[in-house]
Amino acid sequence: MAERKAVSDRLFVRRVLIVLGLAGLAFLVWELRSLLLMLFGAVVIATIFRALADQIARWTKCREGLAVAIAIILILGAALLLIALFGSQIGQQAKLLRETLPIAWKSFEARVGDIGLGEQLTGLTQSIRAPSGFSAFGNFILSLGNGIADILVVLVAGIFLAAQPRFYTSGAIKLVPPGKRELAMEAMQDSERALRLWLRGQIIAMVVVGLLTGVGLWALGMQSALTLGLLAGVLEFIPFAGPILSAIPAVLIALAVSPDLALWVLLLYLAVQQFEGNILTPLVQQYAVDLPGVVLLFSLLAFGSLFGALGVVLAAPLAVVTYVLVKRLYVIEALHTPTPIPGETKS
Repeated sequence: MAERKAVSDRLFVRRVLIVLGLAGLAFLVWELRSLLLMLFGAVVIATIFRALADQIARWTKCREGLAVAIAIILILGAALLLIALFGSQIGQQAKLLRETLPIAWKSFEARVGDIGLGEQLTGLTQSIRAPSGFSAFGNFILSLGNGIADILVVLVAGIFLAAQPRFYTSGAIKLVPPGKRELAMEAMQDSERALRLWLRGQIIAMVVVGLLTGVGLWALGMQSALTLGLLAGVLEFIPFAGPILSAIPAVLIALAVSPDLALWVLLLYLAVQQFEGNILTPLVQQYAVDLPGVVLLFSLLAFGSLFGALGVVLAAPLAVVTYVLVKRLYVIEALHTPTPIPGETKS
């Protein structure tokens, strides 16, 4: 009887220690959530490098390491070339934009006040500035300047991951129990394939939206058209919120000139988004991942609330990877229910 009680006590202590260990691990993960999000950002960067490297290796038949080096040099070289060609012009336009936006906002407040909605605008502005789950959207642009060091860390880590993917993948797989390592490897491969396809489609959309917006604003005679077009292309990476954020400064600046120009600018942004949604997306559907809009929307809200501005930026790729893992590890493996994996038939 005493021996049975001792075994029961040991089992109870073991369970308590396991619960405490899991709780401690969950607390550690929560405290390091920003670091883990940066790690995921490095994975996204590495995926871009690897996708181009695979194409180079396929075209030139060169070794994998050389193809990765060429891909990194090409991407970073193209970025530096764009900075050299347009950096000074973008810098001047960005400075002009910073100086113009406060004036444009005051003009907007005055116009709204003239029609008797000044108090409502003030209340809305204060509610947006108040801390809430949605404040990440309003603070996104302001926080970009504080993330340069993080971006450099993510970029360097992405280069290391792209250079030795098998080394880091095998290390991660070793953390999984032996009986589940094959499943974990398959899930990682499915996630990488879906992420690559999503990135291809998204990069095409970003380039086209940025060009159309910049050219359209230039045709309308808008100042800082190049910078605003670049902003529209970059923010296209963020679903739903990105197009809205990119349109706000352009409409405010146009409104400071005239209501007619503001209307034309607003129509331009709406037309570009209609083109992107109804024409461009179907054309690049072979490169894209068909992710439900509701999943994207709530992923944006959830990751923005949990991780702030960086969570908003990475919400879409995080949603793609999470969507694939849920399907592969839960729906297929745990529930034994056949379901298509995004991108599995698009290689």
